Amino acid sequence: MRRIISVSRRTDIPAFYGDWFMRRLEEGFAGVVNPFGGRKYIVPLKLEDVTCFVFWSKNFSPFLENLKIIDQIGYKFYFNYTVTALPGVFESDVERQAAIEGLKQLSGTYSPQHINWRFDPIIISSVCDRDFFIKAFEELASEFEGLVERCYFSFVTEYGKVKRNFEELEKTKGVKIANCSTDFKIDLANELSEVAKRHGMRMFSCCGYYLVNGDIQKGHCIDGAVIESLFCPEGLVYKEKPTRAECGCTESSDIGTYDTCPHGCVYCYANVNKNRARKAFENHDKESAFLGFSKSKSDKWLDEICNA
Repeated sequence: MRRIISVSRRTDIPAFYGDWFMRRLEEGFAGVVNPFGGRKYIVPLKLEDVTCFVFWSKNFSPFLENLKIIDQIGYKFYFNYTVTALPGVFESDVERQAAIEGLKQLSGTYSPQHINWRFDPIIISSVCDRDFFIKAFEELASEFEGLVERCYFSFVTEYGKVKRNFEELEKTKGVKIANCSTDFKIDLANELSEVAKRHGMRMFSCCGYYLVNGDIQKGHCIDGAVIESLFCPEGLVYKEKPTRAECGCTESSDIGTYDTCPHGCVYCYANVNKNRARKAFENHDKESAFLGFSKSKSDKWLDEICNA
């Protein structure tokens, strides 16, 4: 059965684990540990097994040469490319200028239709207020005009680990997160949508039905309709499989691992802490089938799966 492969919601594989991913393509599979329950399983990655890859990253620049190889093999793919306006206190290890240049290269090599620009999340705080985001969005939208057509956005979701990170941020840096009303968010979203229209873009609300109106559409970061229009003129059978409340994504298989992304974003739901993630990156073994785990442990799990 062919499937859509998400690479990855759980970590930034294009920015940090391109060597691991290319090794997985050579071997034709990846091992995955389900973060909710720990079940271990294999995801096939041979050309005949994959409808397309959906690559997620804050910086595709290190992955550009790999993409050429993946394209030459015959795989199809599109991009969820996150470029926020957040101050460095929220994203301590994100190379924004490199990310901007990478987006320009991707759009020129493939097409604007291959890119979902993710201006996500929006965090209203003592260091970035409403006016900050309007100005920053105008600057980025102007720079990306003609390079992207779809912009996905959401306001930050304070999961338990995110809330703890925000509390620590207030203690150590004095940054206070604002608790904004629904009306405030709707008004800001509508203003951003007006900016987007001026630059030839459509806005999509990720996991926020209350923001959807005539100009702002419901977002599907993994979108069967986009995949069908890009790669499957004969038609594509797909079904919706949400990953959280109000998510509208199409069913896919994610091959990432939590606590492995060293970007250091304090709003990230996929890391317990950035020190653990940095250590996982520094110690990662591209020969391991399971990202973020040792090859010896990985090989043991593969034996158990194959002999079950």
